Amino acid sequence: MKKYLVIGNPIEHSLSPKLHNYWIKLNNIDAIYEKEKLKVKDLEALVSRVRKKEISGVNITVPFKREIIKYIDKLSPEAEITQSVNTIHLEKDKIVGSNTDIKGFEIAIKDINFSIKGKKIFIIGAGGVVPSIIFALKKVNVSSITISNRTKEKAENLKNFFNDLIIINWGEVPDFDLIINATSLGLNNNDEIELSFPESVKGKFFYDVIYNPKETPFLKKGKKLGNHIENGRMMFIHQAAEAFKIWHGIEPKINKEVIGLVD
Repeated sequence: MKKYLVIGNPIEHSLSPKLHNYWIKLNNIDAIYEKEKLKVKDLEALVSRVRKKEISGVNITVPFKREIIKYIDKLSPEAEITQSVNTIHLEKDKIVGSNTDIKGFEIAIKDINFSIKGKKIFIIGAGGVVPSIIFALKKVNVSSITISNRTKEKAENLKNFFNDLIIINWGEVPDFDLIINATSLGLNNNDEIELSFPESVKGKFFYDVIYNPKETPFLKKGKKLGNHIENGRMMFIHQAAEAFKIWHGIEPKINKEVIGLVD
């Protein structure tokens, strides 16, 4: 039986096993998918387990999407550009790192009835998933992308990959059409993003990459102000489907039953 994992810290909230094990069973694959909470010091040993074929594939989540790269032999073009990896597997004795977050975000945003071409985007956070979101946004020609992160230096570092980003201080709120919470603030119900939005912020789009819980304090705030809100459920499902394709060579079904697994 093959073994697959999702790793992160925290990892308790992850619904990846639920999703992947559903597709594994549906396609009669002799495998199991589990989750493991790791620390940075465990990453090298994890990759070694993949190299020894003890594990057939791993999904990488917060906060290891960049940290894992130093142990990987080859990156997909998207992973190379963004320096962000969320899926690894062994191919011809080489550990390959891929980025399925880009495709996941692209499809999820396309499916929402909100045209983002020419829009002003405000992203909160500068962590592992942010380069993937920026990459996807640039492909649809948004007007501008503004980033705010508690540690400003981390946001400034993103300009090494995308030089036309606008970086502002934490706590500032620029004019925007779409605001994206790309931090882990919201995984716990008592997490608050310390941003004050003027009452005039109405008819905008609040998007949270977090999918569990379904409605984070960030989304609740956006809804209360009279804005359209969306969580990261569909991004999560589509990035998982891309990883499943890499590992198994099968396009998994995405239907109401699959979406219901993440609700």
